[in-house]
Amino acid sequence: MRFYRPLAPFAAMTFDLDDTLYDNYPVIDRTEKEVLCFIRQYDARFDHFGHEDLHLYRQTVLEREPDIYHDVTSWRRQSAELMFTHHGFNHEETVRGTDELMSCFTYWRNQIAVPESTHKALTVLAAKMPLVAITNGNAEPAACGLAPYFEFVLKAGVNGRSKPWPDMYHLAAERLNLPINQILHVGDNLNTDVEGALCSGMQACWLNIENKDLMREPEGRLVPHVEISDLASLIALI
Repeated sequence: MRFYRPLAPFAAMTFDLDDTLYDNYPVIDRTEKEVLCFIRQYDARFDHFGHEDLHLYRQTVLEREPDIYHDVTSWRRQSAELMFTHHGFNHEETVRGTDELMSCFTYWRNQIAVPESTHKALTVLAAKMPLVAITNGNAEPAACGLAPYFEFVLKAGVNGRSKPWPDMYHLAAERLNLPINQILHVGDNLNTDVEGALCSGMQACWLNIENKDLMREPEGRLVPHVEISDLASLIALI
């Protein structure tokens, strides 16, 4: 544990989800493979599809609606709708195909193996103070056993612009009815989590699982209040 700024008393904690409470890379890798397999088998018109084809539809949607990146679920849905429409599906078929594709995505997106160490740390922390999840992604805490620890979950798109924009940080403080500087945000990303939290007025804890050198990280423009290498270290702070 390393301290870079004086850590003031805090009355609540907010948490990033992906790559903070679990390893998200294998989840997304498996999900993208399963979604592509689903698409290829859905109709002969898609049997030649690769990941680059799906990327083209996502890019087209982004160019048409630049702010869509704040809501990754809507971005994915609109990309699927465009794909079906572009290949000659009528409106009813497009809606049905998109719904089925999104169901496939949602299932695999939430096949998350949450480490037992995460459950143990959150159990102790939740007994001491309110915890809140703040995510730019679309994982469902209720689907992977994390929901019981949180007072509520804030998601980019539904609850404001994505981190590092301050929307969700401010909303968390408002819902918790706490001064924002009495909240400690915990996350793995130096931009979206550390810089985002600091610029919103929260205190920030950087989870550095990979033993990176803060001073050599290109995204490390602002130093956190504290750096930890595992979630269990948070227990010593309360």
